[in-house]
Amino acid sequence: MDFDYTVGTKKPFDEAVAAVEDGSRARGFGVLHVHDVRATLAAKGFDREPLKIIEICNPKYAHETLARDIRTALMLPCPISVYVRNGETFISALRPAVLKDFYPEAGLDDVAGAVDRIIRDIVDGAR
Repeated sequence: MDFDYTVGTKKPFDEAVAAVEDGSRARGFGVLHVHDVRATLAAKGFDREPLKIIEICNPKYAHETLARDIRTALMLPCPISVYVRNGETFISALRPAVLKDFYPEAGLDDVAGAVDRIIRDIVDGAR
């Protein structure tokens, strides 16, 4: 299984970011923070194409995952990145289904699979 789910989009960068945020909220995930990586790096003298990391979370799924193995906190909240590479815009998400590979003894197949489907729906809906 791939670690990420990445798609291209014809939407302009800012519109793609807004679509991820709106799609997340529509599917019961809160937008906890949006990291503007381009702005952060520019403030330190580094230039790059646009990149924002959108941290989203659903309290029910987070609680269930953490109850099974607290170490899953290392992969929470769910990050979705929107970035421009060579003039093209992409939307990319960490696949929650990989949690079961990192923590096989936690029995995360069901919850990780459910969240994985939702995250892919958010990404597809934002494209």
